[in-house]
Amino acid sequence: MEIIKRPRRLRANSLVRKLVRETKLQIEDLVYPLFVVEGENIKREIPSLPENYHLSIDRLIEEVKEIKELGIKYVILFGIPNQKDEKGKEAYSYQGIVQKAIREIKKNFKDIYVITDICMCQYTSHGHCGIICEDGYVDNDKTLEYLGKIAVSHAYSGADMVAPSDMMDGRIAYIRNILDSEGYTHIPIMSYSAKYASAFYGPFRDAAHSAPQYGDRSSYQMDPANINEALREAKLDIEEGADIIMIKPALSYLDVIRRIKDNINAPIAAYNVSGEYSMIKLAISNGLLSEKAIMESVLSIKRAGADIIITYFAKDIAKMIKEECK
Repeated sequence: MEIIKRPRRLRANSLVRKLVRETKLQIEDLVYPLFVVEGENIKREIPSLPENYHLSIDRLIEEVKEIKELGIKYVILFGIPNQKDEKGKEAYSYQGIVQKAIREIKKNFKDIYVITDICMCQYTSHGHCGIICEDGYVDNDKTLEYLGKIAVSHAYSGADMVAPSDMMDGRIAYIRNILDSEGYTHIPIMSYSAKYASAFYGPFRDAAHSAPQYGDRSSYQMDPANINEALREAKLDIEEGADIIMIKPALSYLDVIRRIKDNINAPIAAYNVSGEYSMIKLAISNGLLSEKAIMESVLSIKRAGADIIITYFAKDIAKMIKEECK
């Protein structure tokens, strides 16, 4: 019988498989989103985002202590104000909910890295990401002024990094210039460069109370059909001064992550968004998937090329990694 020579598949025990593993997910890769609200002693589970909570600042500190014990050192803050108006003034108030939360985290934890979302949708009465023109569209250039105010207020309060998620044209250059002019040259910018007009944001909009009151955001968020546009946007953001490029969502856009990773010499972040999280959690709770789906799904984001992964699964994954290391 003729023997056909072919490459052998490695048949080995789990220790050898770990030794030769090509893609390794680490706790240091993870950023955990947190939702902060006004008030006291509030830890209220978000119905559409299981095991995630609206937290008043006092309970936020408890949550940060828990994630620190798990080895998670990076958080991104989203604030939900008590009052909204057409220009979202609470977003750039030095006594705003995020600004107060930053100061409190920094007072209690010297080694927690705080990233802040720079946008207006949670703060505006109309739910859009900027200032509205008379014709009902977002005024791109006027919005830049307000985004700059938000970024400066966050940096002043102690934020380590700002992350503009609004998708206005020119906002990276504007924010970089105003941060530098105010003395915050050390504050890096993580740009939501390829943020798609996705159907996977539903639970987040419920959590952040940020759904638009009319229309949608397709005029300033990207068409899910486009990939070359994502590359153009990422290159422009790097030219304007972005330090990190983000793709959002992640699981349905793994090809975008890979394309940008192959063409942009900068750290790549991916946002494993609320809808991606909730549908897997729902499937697990109904016995349709095992918890292994959590690690597999987030590992695919790392394998696609993401250096940084913002995910609501951060605590689950940290526990899994710690358990595997025992």
